[in-house]
Amino acid sequence: MTIDIISVQPQMFRGFLEESMVARAVRKGACEIRIRDLRDFTHDRWRKVDDKPYGGGPGMLMMCGPWFEAVEACIAEQGARVIMTSPAGRRFDQRMAEELSKEDHLVFMCGHYEGFDARIRTLATDEVSIGDFVMTGGELAAAAMVDSIVRLLPGVLGGGPAATASESFGRDGLLEAPQYTHPPVFRGMAVPEILLSGDHAKIEAWRRAESRRLTAESRPDLLSSE
Repeated sequence: MTIDIISVQPQMFRGFLEESMVARAVRKGACEIRIRDLRDFTHDRWRKVDDKPYGGGPGMLMMCGPWFEAVEACIAEQGARVIMTSPAGRRFDQRMAEELSKEDHLVFMCGHYEGFDARIRTLATDEVSIGDFVMTGGELAAAAMVDSIVRLLPGVLGGGPAATASESFGRDGLLEAPQYTHPPVFRGMAVPEILLSGDHAKIEAWRRAESRRLTAESRPDLLSSE
């Protein structure tokens, strides 16, 4: 998979690409991630990417020219799924992460300032939001989506598909059951006896029941969508 991320703050991705699972995926050859500086697609001495909105209003809007050149440069050799970060977009979730992990090429457009000139939307195949809140730019949203997508690529996580099947929002769409490790008792809090029993069938049944109980308590909306 090839992933292009277009941003006016490319330095924000430095640590993200050098640490954790994303760096591991790149080293293993599961994906290539290219950070594109939007200002490299400007043609003036100030490398201007924004301007005042027509009709007045606060803040500055991102201009068409740099964005059209940047996206077209990314997809010149192959088609791509082009993701625009937007509060008006589809809510990003695990199902979408799985969907996007099957693509060969993704391009992320990180918004900034007061947003995009409306004509820039014609470049996107998808407008996506990570939640009903506003941030100063789309960089953190893009990083969150890339992380959730890359970890699903074959060979990135140890254990193969089974490593993600039982996670929260996994194959059954529910929250993951509580998990425990050593010591068996800590400050009076004991690991459930069933997990120490060695009876794998009973353990699996307990986990399914706990997954549903926790989901009903914390995220009942997930049950209503079954």
